[in-house]
Amino acid sequence: MCFSLYYYAGFIFSPCPKATVCFSPGEDCAVPIISVIDQSKKSILVQEYTFTLGTVAKSLINAKERGVDVKVILDKSQLYSKYSVINELFSGGVPIWIDDKPKIAHNKIMIVDNQKVITGSFNLSKTAKKGNAENLLIITDYPELIQQYVKNWEARMSQSYKYAPN
Repeated sequence: MCFSLYYYAGFIFSPCPKATVCFSPGEDCAVPIISVIDQSKKSILVQEYTFTLGTVAKSLINAKERGVDVKVILDKSQLYSKYSVINELFSGGVPIWIDDKPKIAHNKIMIVDNQKVITGSFNLSKTAKKGNAENLLIITDYPELIQQYVKNWEARMSQSYKYAPN
């Protein structure tokens, strides 16, 4: 059992990370994602392969409008995907980078306030929400792991190009 707390980078953490899981299609995994986004205070870093969920895009845009620093990296396939929310995000003022170096940028990661990581097989897509067997994992209070995700996000961003519609 974990009862003590420790101080790290200006935050108080439990020495035992917490995790929450969601499985689709039986559960609506967009709900916990939107909840975490809506509670964000400072920053949201996203890496996504397929992004077609308008409700999540709207939540990210709302966070941006609240003053949260929202940044998104998408796979190059989102440039041509019929249902991609790339232009909705861009129109909402969210900066987007296109990761076109690997064969596919298959990451599904969201880092919120440098305190939570959302990851798993769950794409931010209608198919993942309603049709596929997917998993979502939300990890909290694990600063060492979260910093590894931040470093990976920064490395992918540095190899990507900034999106601007034609």
